[in-house]
Amino acid sequence: MNISTSKEFLENYQASQNQLKDFWLKECKNYEWKTFPTQALEGSFAELPVKWFSDGVLNITENCLDRHARQTPNKVAIIYEDNDPNEDSLKITYKELLERVSRFANVLKDHNIKKGDTVCFYMSMVPELLVGVLACARIGAVHSVVFGGFSAAALANRIQDCAATVVVTCDVGERGAKAIPLKKVVDEAIEQCPLVKSVLVFSRDQNISLGKGEQNLLELLNKAVPICAPVHIGAEDPLFILYTSGSTGKPKGLLHTSGGYMVWVGETFKNIFQYKEGDIFWCTADIGWITGHSYMVYGPLLNGATQVMYEGLPNWPDSRRFWQVIDKHKVTHFYTAPTAIRALEAAGEAYVQGNDLSSLKVLGSVGEPINEEAWQWYNKNVGHGRCPIVDTWWQTETGGIMISSLAGVTASIPTYATKPFPGVFPALMSQDGNELTNTEAEGPLCITQPWPGMARTIYKDHARYEQTYFSTYKGKYFTGDGARRDRDGNYRIIGRIDDVVNVSGHRIGTAEVEDAINQHDCLVESAVIGAPHDIKGQCLVAFAIATQSAHGKTAEELLQKVNAFIAESIGPIAKLEQLYLVSGLPKTRSGKIMRRVLRKAVEQDKKTLGDTSTLVNPEIVDEIFKMVEKNAPHRA
Repeated sequence: MNISTSKEFLENYQASQNQLKDFWLKECKNYEWKTFPTQALEGSFAELPVKWFSDGVLNITENCLDRHARQTPNKVAIIYEDNDPNEDSLKITYKELLERVSRFANVLKDHNIKKGDTVCFYMSMVPELLVGVLACARIGAVHSVVFGGFSAAALANRIQDCAATVVVTCDVGERGAKAIPLKKVVDEAIEQCPLVKSVLVFSRDQNISLGKGEQNLLELLNKAVPICAPVHIGAEDPLFILYTSGSTGKPKGLLHTSGGYMVWVGETFKNIFQYKEGDIFWCTADIGWITGHSYMVYGPLLNGATQVMYEGLPNWPDSRRFWQVIDKHKVTHFYTAPTAIRALEAAGEAYVQGNDLSSLKVLGSVGEPINEEAWQWYNKNVGHGRCPIVDTWWQTETGGIMISSLAGVTASIPTYATKPFPGVFPALMSQDGNELTNTEAEGPLCITQPWPGMARTIYKDHARYEQTYFSTYKGKYFTGDGARRDRDGNYRIIGRIDDVVNVSGHRIGTAEVEDAINQHDCLVESAVIGAPHDIKGQCLVAFAIATQSAHGKTAEELLQKVNAFIAESIGPIAKLEQLYLVSGLPKTRSGKIMRRVLRKAVEQDKKTLGDTSTLVNPEIVDEIFKMVEKNAPHRA
């Protein structure tokens, strides 16, 4: 679809409602296929599994690379901006990117990687990560990228779960003034991973020592042949596995397939951002998250875009860095997270001023709902009131954007994601499980019809997939988010309603954090909740019962110890912001912790606490409320 007016948007949405299968088969014509599909949607949410374009055969990299290398070989695909602002930028054309991907693909083939095998990446945001991901897709292998902030234990868990035999890493990652010891983490992780046969190390320090099974990636790439024929696979064959937190301790390996994902991210990128020839797109997300997959790797390249890739932080060496990069490369489309916007807002307008941001045409927000103050600051100080803001709602599970305005085509409304994309059919649900049919409504958000970009399963645990997403509301995909719909049919996302916390745009399951800290010898039991945070949006707060070994230690001292323990078990992204030591936790007679009591205590809101008669220990409620009121937050 090529939507450029509000009338065309309505026509496309109506067409997707009336003839969903024909609508998406038509969109497949925007891409190159070895065998063009004749089947669109098979199955439904009531009759899983769901398949899209199942008789189609393709290779996604032909659409990301080959066709652009033929048509515009010298067009810049990637502008790489180093962590160090004094380093020169690197520009990679589509012809060069195809050659780099082919070299990497041949290296993987030399390590016996073939169609269906999984390669795990644990890297910083260097071009070799993007190249390596595409190299897997080139030969029909599956990529699983783990964010470089996870601990060795968390990394090992993911390597083992996806059965990766090759791991690709960096010696160090550069994040601002810090050097992240990525290889050291991998070395520790693979001690628990007997399936791993090879570790390929992208080395900044050519003097780094390599152990058994480890090889210098750059040396291998330099020797490899720059031509590799694409391996054609079925549209329903897997493309990648990406792990996300859930309401249990074990992360979920969401499996995305090739054909439907390609069409979804290609069409959403083109139409939501209204990307045009000559524009410069910059998504600041790490490839370790779904945003980096869909709108840093695949979406832009499918559309032949030129984009910026950046390894560093928004505030290093100071809070001018993002704005300097936009000025330097004349970025037209800027897509970042509310957490970054709030942090840069807190640094002050002086850091924005003095940089020429006149090249900007479109601003984007992703990862969590953006509050109105941050929206207005972004609009005024970055967009200067002339750039539409696309406030995009979607999830790892959805593969790509589901609800958003279309830049300059449909209205941008502060704090509202606004309208569903063509082919997306949302529903708000009542407490008794019925769909709310009034235009103005609020409730749990579901999707009623399949869409091509959706994850097909949880890797090696399809029962959990069906239980997590399709058991709460029969015949519907339950997002885990609550939403509000206004009289014009615009949607505002109002946050998670399950035990998942959105910290700086990163989804963290409270159960996983509790599993980690309950192993600490100073704590016997804990309950973790999400609480509001000025910069991060939400933060993690724990209520815990201490053991005798904690005697004499303050909550602040324990907080430091527990956070160090969490960093080892999960990673520093899951650290606690506050810790309250209590004599007991509010539990029902069945033993379930009533977390809404803890949330209301943090908010100091007894008026809407609700019924606590089912608690086995109702006296604990007053103790918890008084403790939160009395004690200033113990911050990490």
